[in-house]
This record gives sequence, structure tokens and C-alpha cells, in this order.
Amino acid sequence: MCQPTALPQGDAKFWRPDDDTDDVQGTGAPIHRPDVYGMIERRISELDEELRALSLDIHDHPELKFEEHRTHDVLTKFLTKHGWDVTPHYLLETAWFAKFTRGKGGRTLGINSEMDALPGIGHACGHNLIAISGVAVACAVRSVLEELDIPGTVVLLGTPAEEGGYGKVRLLEKGGYEGMDACLMCHPSPGPALSASLSSTLAINQLTVEYHGHTAHAALAPWEGQNALDAVVSAYTNISLLRQQLKPTYRVHAAISGRDWAANIIPDYSKMQYLVRAPTTAEVLETVPRVKACLDAAALATACKAEYDYSGVPLNEVRQNKALGDEFASVFASKYGAVDYVYGIANASTDFGNITYALPSIHPSFAIPTEEGGTNHTRAFAKSAATPEAHKACLNISKALAAVGVRVLTDDEFFAKVKKTFEDESKAAQASLAAV
Repeated sequence: MCQPTALPQGDAKFWRPDDDTDDVQGTGAPIHRPDVYGMIERRISELDEELRALSLDIHDHPELKFEEHRTHDVLTKFLTKHGWDVTPHYLLETAWFAKFTRGKGGRTLGINSEMDALPGIGHACGHNLIAISGVAVACAVRSVLEELDIPGTVVLLGTPAEEGGYGKVRLLEKGGYEGMDACLMCHPSPGPALSASLSSTLAINQLTVEYHGHTAHAALAPWEGQNALDAVVSAYTNISLLRQQLKPTYRVHAAISGRDWAANIIPDYSKMQYLVRAPTTAEVLETVPRVKACLDAAALATACKAEYDYSGVPLNEVRQNKALGDEFASVFASKYGAVDYVYGIANASTDFGNITYALPSIHPSFAIPTEEGGTNHTRAFAKSAATPEAHKACLNISKALAAVGVRVLTDDEFFAKVKKTFEDESKAAQASLAAV
């Protein structure tokens, strides 16, 4: 999950480690095919201890983006042991592909397992839980296909480098999602006890500027210089002024760097990376030119030259397919707890957003007990991601996702609704982008 902004951790509703929480807070309302759900529940319960050991193994050996070699091997070994057709090093060095097909024909369900950790703080975004959730969902859906002799294919894709490496986007561009009719995954986060969230995320675009000036003696002849440090400071200030006129849901944040700076030299070089976020891709595209105008103004004011780099990978917001989301909410609320559209990773960004633009998908979050101030990307969250409570919450949401996945594969009328929803959502998004 790329660079989350702050969540309201002081909210008393959030699940804390010392809370006395019942195991289940579901409504008990009827769900589609309770017999199938029973099969899913049974299979994931059978795998419980193995999945817990797998999660802790991954958690205890964190690996950074595109360096998930050990995690790649641990997961592919696990799936091979359980009879999956596994392709290691699939399209990317640390990506992998596991497939199961029953009979002939039928649809293909895609599922994602993330693997990478964060520099210095380990699995502080809970990707150990995301990894085993993908395994749990895939194994549960497979068991239903086998038990009921239903034709269909399950594909579990091991996706590296979510944290700033855009692994899923790279896999999408290389054809890694071709043939999937729908794709499912989930993500841990703070939130109310035993809850799940179908919130979206923020779209994001990256803009990097380099200012080139001219050195001079800072005391003897400063008028001979063109101050690149002044340029970058002016740009930063301009953006701060712009924020007053941006919507509260927008985010613009930056990091400044330079080289060979000294107090007695007018600097001739500076660099700043900006991240521009908004609730939709269209809103990001509308905001980037306003940000660039602030950067241009700084160059003009300081007589420096500005060079721009737009090579960062743009990420779309997560577009939760409403038909898939409604089915997920029905199952999860009946069996486990409340489903909201507010919490989760709503103010963060993820490369899965681009997958939701490419095919029908959902990416619900699930609450785990977190300390106050211990949201994603903190050492406290890494600790939370290894707790028994987090593991149980992970398996709960995996059961609900598996139920959605089985319905995608078995219910023609439901899948037609999923597909129609995706088409309608795509048209709406395209119209918004065309208006920019």
C-alpha cells in the first residue's frame, strides 16, 4: 500500500489489542448457497494451522520490493505441495503463477497474493496476511469445484513490489491478468472490531522536477548565482499556498533533495518529487497542471531552469465492482461483522487500482487490532500483523471472498451482472477522463 495518509486513530470505534471482542458479530441473514459456504469454511479451517505457520514465516523474513526471493520460494513450495500447477518466476523474477482447472470450459477466477515488506519496519502493511489470504481463497474455491464437479479455473498470482514498485501494473502490461474474468484480494487495516471495508483508495500521479542554476560565492558575489535551492523552496511554498484552494480529499506532498550543498555556495542543483492524489484519476489529472504551474513559477522567480520527469507509474483509484462488493458485503455481514465504506485503506493508494480498471475486481480491507497511532506503515502495525486476532480476521474475510469467487464461477446470471456493472463503471470513468 503506497504511502498512506493518516487515519483517525483516535476514533474510539477502532479495534484495539486489549478490547474484549466476541468472535462473531454477524447478522445471521440468509446468504447465497449456504451449503457451498460450509464447504469453504471447512476447507479453510483444515488449512488454519498451515496458513498460520506460513504467515509467520513470511512475517519473520521480510523482503523488499523485487527482492522477495525467499517468500517466492516458500509460497510456490506450499502450493506445489497442495497440488497446484505452479509457474515460478512468472513474467517478473519474484512473481509466480499457480493454476487449477476442473473439467472443460467455465470461467477463470483470479486472486492476488502480495509479498513485499517495507524498508526498516518489516511487514508493516501486513502483506504476510495478504499472501496467505490469497492462498486460502484459492484453496477453498478449488475444493468446491472438486467436491461439486464444477468446471472452472482458479488462478493465484503472486504479485511482488506493491510498495513503490508497481508490480501488478508491470504484470498487467506483460499479460499476467489475461484470461481472468474477475480478480479478488484483500488488505488489513485499522477499523472497527471484526469489520470489513469496501472503501476506495486515492488515485496517484508522480511528478519530479529538477532545478538547474549557477553557482557563486554566497558572500562575495551572490548576484552572479542562480539559486536552485531557492527555486525548490519557492516551489514547496507555492504548493503550500495552492493547498488552500484544493479540495480536502486531495493530497499533494513532496520530498526535497540536492547535491554538494554548502552554506557558502549558491547551489546550482535541487530536486523535488511530488505525489499528487485525489479520489479519482480524472481529479488527479486536473490537479497536476496546477501543481506544475507552481513549479514553473519558482523557476521563473529564481532564473533557474526546470526539467520535469513524468515517468512515475500513475495508479488508478480502486474501483470496487458493485455487484461483487454487494455479494461480499452480504456474506461478510451475515457471518462476521459490519461492512463500511469509510475506513480500510481509503486514503492510501495501491497498484491494484489499475487492475480494477482492467477487469471486474474487489479489494476489501479487513480490520485487525491496532494500537493508537499504529496504522499501516508503522512498526506497531507490523506487530499487529502477526497476532492471532489478525490471523483469524484474515481467514474470516478469505471465507467471504471465496464465497464470492465461487459464485463468479457458478452463477451465470450473477456474473452477467458483474460484467454489466464493470462496463457501466468503465463508461463513467472514461467520460470523466474525457472531460479533463
